[in-house]
Amino acid sequence: MDTGNVELGIEVDNIEQLIALFGAFDENLKAIEKETGANIIARNTHVAIYGRGEDAELAKVVVDKLLNMIKKQEKIDLSRIRYAVELAREGNADAIEEIMTDVIAITSKGRQVKSRTIGQKRYVKAMRENTIVFAIGPAGTGKTYLAMAMAVMALKNKEVERIILTRPAVEAGESLGFLPGDLQTKVDPYLRPLYDALYELLGGDMFSRLSERGVIEVAPLAYMRGRTLSDAFIVLDEAQNCTEEQMKMFLTRLGENARMVVTGDITQIDLPKEKKSGLKQCVSILEGIEKISVQYLTYKDVVRHELVQNIIKAYERYEKNLRR
Repeated sequence: MDTGNVELGIEVDNIEQLIALFGAFDENLKAIEKETGANIIARNTHVAIYGRGEDAELAKVVVDKLLNMIKKQEKIDLSRIRYAVELAREGNADAIEEIMTDVIAITSKGRQVKSRTIGQKRYVKAMRENTIVFAIGPAGTGKTYLAMAMAVMALKNKEVERIILTRPAVEAGESLGFLPGDLQTKVDPYLRPLYDALYELLGGDMFSRLSERGVIEVAPLAYMRGRTLSDAFIVLDEAQNCTEEQMKMFLTRLGENARMVVTGDITQIDLPKEKKSGLKQCVSILEGIEKISVQYLTYKDVVRHELVQNIIKAYERYEKNLRR
């Protein structure tokens, strides 16, 4: 209900907090105003918020929560502002602070890895509490990176003895046969995103040492056949491109003291038309089994550029119209 135009105020502790809140060239300020519909002006350390009652109240809640994040040394960026506004508009403002309290891992350069959305927080909780977790959602939702971070921390905490990362190489048939080098060389481009994440989390030297000792293994899915994977944290990435046979083969590799995370985007299946996705099949078969969790991430969990969210929403609308 609109209560008319109002003015609300917030006191900021110091100018440094105000600078962090408003951002370079007032970039953050403009985003808050755009997302809430309110006008915001700073008078020294006093922040005045003008607008329709609902808009001003929304902006005040968001600014309060963002200032609390700044006080805890959290960086404010455009994606966090938009998500904070969305949560506040849904009446879930307290979740803004809850999300940022859980440090999942620390990168080789000292950066803290944290959940950035409610969906990501649920996903991390599921990985801590279950033996097998399926994470299904679009690109940019942190499915793979968060799984890698959990794997690295499990290794550092001596919960497992090794990390195994794998992907199906969809092109590993005829077309790869014409490329030079052995199979590992041919499939390396498919595994590059996994290497990149490990480099960031561990650093190049540590990654190289652990790889040489066999503590970290990055390999195409075909290398998993016939093995029992014990005392390991295993991540299967791009699982939407597994056939039904490959998925069953992979899941039945699970050994003692092992955990599996299976990630994929069922809207991006690259298999030939005659092949069905093993990810879609196994989720319907296994959902509800104890110690197996299925987590769905959406465009709301995208933490890349805002355009990625808009692109995903546009495709969802397009595909929905096709089904009518």
